[in-house]
Amino acid sequence: MRNRFSSKPPLRYGMVGGGATSTIGDSHRIALRWDSYYNLVAGAFDRNPEDSRRFGEQLGLDSGRVYGDYQQMAMAEFARVDGIQVVGVMTPNSTHHAIAKAFIEVGIHVILEKPITTTTEDALNLIRLAREHNVLCASMYGYSGYPMIRQARALVANGDLGEITVVQAEFAHGNCATAVEQHSEGAAWRNDPKMAGSTFVLGDVGTHALHLATFITGQQVREVSADRQSFVPGRVLEDNAHVLLRFKKGAAGYLWASGVAVGHRHGLAIRVYGTKAGIAWHQERPNQLRYSPLGETPRLLELDSPELRPQAKRLLRVAAGHPEGYFEAFTNVYSDFAETLIAKLSGTKPDPLCLDYPTLEDGAHGVKFLEACVESADNNGRWCSAELAL
Repeated sequence: MRNRFSSKPPLRYGMVGGGATSTIGDSHRIALRWDSYYNLVAGAFDRNPEDSRRFGEQLGLDSGRVYGDYQQMAMAEFARVDGIQVVGVMTPNSTHHAIAKAFIEVGIHVILEKPITTTTEDALNLIRLAREHNVLCASMYGYSGYPMIRQARALVANGDLGEITVVQAEFAHGNCATAVEQHSEGAAWRNDPKMAGSTFVLGDVGTHALHLATFITGQQVREVSADRQSFVPGRVLEDNAHVLLRFKKGAAGYLWASGVAVGHRHGLAIRVYGTKAGIAWHQERPNQLRYSPLGETPRLLELDSPELRPQAKRLLRVAAGHPEGYFEAFTNVYSDFAETLIAKLSGTKPDPLCLDYPTLEDGAHGVKFLEACVESADNNGRWCSAELAL
């Protein structure tokens, strides 16, 4: 267990969404418990008040702190002396802005699922409100918590790859190659523009690939040229997309997001090439980073490799040879946010290495990227700006 503040009481945490039919809710609950930084004490888990009450009961929560809706929860928790300090929001995309706004405005810190909103205007509004109310917010790009992703970021920042020239990122799976939305509640809302926004796979998985690309390289995307398709009959939003990328510092890139890549299981991968070296990482083999210096034999960096930088080493949880995976990565993001918040609440400076959690600003860049992709695809792949002034 990693807990630099074990002498302090855990942060009081509430959850909106993440109920009985949610898959991502379990990931959040495991992450918040793992390092004992948080204590789940309240929630509005479902749009149906009775289902919310029943699920809260299963979690062992005080029935008086299980709510029928988020508005009631925000006001009631704000009024309590022992009210929640942090809320996790894991609901359909179109609801994110209103829910996060309600909690930010009463001073409650927020961990928000991605995409953080369905419009750039709403994303910028949340950033403004968070600054006005002195509230910390995180965007839940959980894959950035893998040790080897932090190692990749450190290699780029240290100049080991030289000038970054080419970035290739993909998140392609085959789980939606049939009309799964007909029998899956989660797939149904993700394919409904009223709830998901204007994209399906680009928003659902493509933004994860984009965040890894920008997180590792330290470069935001300047322009995109996108093509998107809907291959499953009757599906309104895209289930496959190809996006060319131009980065601010001159790198060229390519992003593939798909739900119809039959034979791909999870399919999150990234390759970054520079003038001195290249790196490659695949999420199904998360504990290895392929490192290929110019003129040398490529080698695999492992979790016990002596080349590991402090940014990666601090996240290791088990001895060499034991696999570390998805839940650990999710937990690392949660714990980085907790350490930053506890330092803020106690008036101390946080460990600089814990500041690598994905921020609300990162989430806003993701929303702008989606809008640019839709605009581009609707105009036959015309290059469209993805720049965002913050």
